[in-house]
Amino acid sequence: MGSSEYNMTRKLFGTDGIRGVANVDPMTGEMAMQIGRAIAHLFKDVKGQHRIVVGKDTRLSGYMLETALASGICSMGADVWLVGPLPTPGIAFITTSMRANAGVVISASHNPFYDNGIKIFSRDGFKLPDEMEQRIEELIFSDHLDSLRPTAGAIGKAHRIEDAVGRYVVFLKNTFPNDLTLDGLRIALDCANGAAYRVAPTVFEELGAEVIPAGIEPDGQNINALCGSLHPEVVTRLVLTEKADIGIALDGDADRIVFVDRYGKQVDGDHILAICGLQMLSEARLKKRTVVTTMMSNMGLEQAIRRAGGKVVRTQVGDRYVVEEMVRGKYNLGGEPSGHTVFLDYNTTCDGILTALQVLAIMQRKEKPLDELAKVMQPLPQVLYNVEVREKKALSEIPEIDHKIREIEQILKDSGRLLIRYSGTEPLLRIMVEGEDEKKIHEMAMELVEGVKKHLGAS
Repeated sequence: MGSSEYNMTRKLFGTDGIRGVANVDPMTGEMAMQIGRAIAHLFKDVKGQHRIVVGKDTRLSGYMLETALASGICSMGADVWLVGPLPTPGIAFITTSMRANAGVVISASHNPFYDNGIKIFSRDGFKLPDEMEQRIEELIFSDHLDSLRPTAGAIGKAHRIEDAVGRYVVFLKNTFPNDLTLDGLRIALDCANGAAYRVAPTVFEELGAEVIPAGIEPDGQNINALCGSLHPEVVTRLVLTEKADIGIALDGDADRIVFVDRYGKQVDGDHILAICGLQMLSEARLKKRTVVTTMMSNMGLEQAIRRAGGKVVRTQVGDRYVVEEMVRGKYNLGGEPSGHTVFLDYNTTCDGILTALQVLAIMQRKEKPLDELAKVMQPLPQVLYNVEVREKKALSEIPEIDHKIREIEQILKDSGRLLIRYSGTEPLLRIMVEGEDEKKIHEMAMELVEGVKKHLGAS
C-alpha cells in the first residue's frame, strides 16, 4: 500500500500523530495502552536493549495518557523512561542522546487543553514515516499482540529521568556561539503555559538576557489559553509596555515560535528562514545553498535567497514533509511560514527555543535589531481564504472551477502563485493567491471563493 492509499484508510494517525479530545476515542487510556504495547513490540531491539522515552506537555490529561502508555510499554517487556513536561524537540533530543529505541510525546501542540495527542519519534529522533504508523495501526486493530505477554522477570520497568530539563537546557545553550552572550538584551517571552515554561526562561537568562516572562504558570487547563504563539498580542503588549528588544511566543509544545520586533510588529517564519538562510549562506554553512520550505511560503523568500546565490526547494504543507525532504536531499535548514523551523545541524525536528537562539545570535553578531534584519526579504502581497465545504471533491471534476484555476495561473505565470488544497483535518478548502498587485490577487481569490461556495459550499 502506498502512502497516499494509507492516508485514505488510516484510522488513528493524522498528519501529525494521533490527536483528539482527551478521554474520547481514540485519546483514551485504553487506546494509549494499546499504542504503548504496539510501540514496544515494533521497536524491540534484537540485542535486548529496549527503552522507550515518554514525555508530555502540561495538559491535565497528560497524567492519564502517560500512565496508560507506560503500562502498555512495560507489559511488552520494554522499559519506559518518563521525562515529564518537556518540549517536543526536547523529547526528540533525549531519545537520541540516551540511545533509546523510540520516543513518545503526549501533546496536542497548539490545541486547547481538553484535546491531547500522541507523536512518536524513532531512535534517530525523526517522526515516523507513514509505513511505520500503518504497522502500529495493524498491531492495534489485530489480535497479534494478545498472545505476546511477557511474564515474571521479563516485564518492563519504569524510570523517571529527573534531570531531563537540565540536559535539554545544556544542549540548547551549546547551540549558541561560544563567543557571544545575550548580555544587555531584554526579551519578552510567552511560554503559553506549556511545555517550555521552565526550559525557555532558564536558557535565555543563563546566556545573559533579561527575561520578562508570561505564560509560565501552567495549571493543566490554561495551556494555549489566550497566550502563546496563537495569541501574539500578549507578547506584543509585553514588548511595548516593557520596552523589550524582542518578543518571543511559543506554542504549547514549543516546536513553533512567533517573533515580535521592538516595535510590536510580527516577524513570520518566512522572514526567519530568510534571515538565517542568508547568514548561513554568507558563512558557507547552508548545505547545497538550499532552504527547504512548503508551498505556503511567500515568493519573497525565494527571491531573497536566489539573489544571494541560493535556492529554495518546496514541499507539501506540514513540517514532517519539510524534514523528510531535508533528510532526503541532505539539507540543513527548513521551515514553514507558521513558525516551524528546523536546523538539522542541531536537532531532528522543529524547535522554537533553538530557533530563537539562532536569530538572537545573528542579532548579537551583526549588532542589529530584528526589524533591521527582517528587511532582507520583501514579501509579495498574499491573500488566503478558508472556505467550508460539504465534500472534498476533485476540483478538476468541476468545469467552472477548473477553468477559473487555469485562467488565474495563466495570468500570474512567473510573477505570482495560486495554491489550492483541502485541509487534512477540517472540512475546508484553502485558497492562497500571491502576486505583485494586491487588488488583482484579492479579486482572483474572491472569484474562486464564490465558485467553491456555489458548487461545494456547506449548507
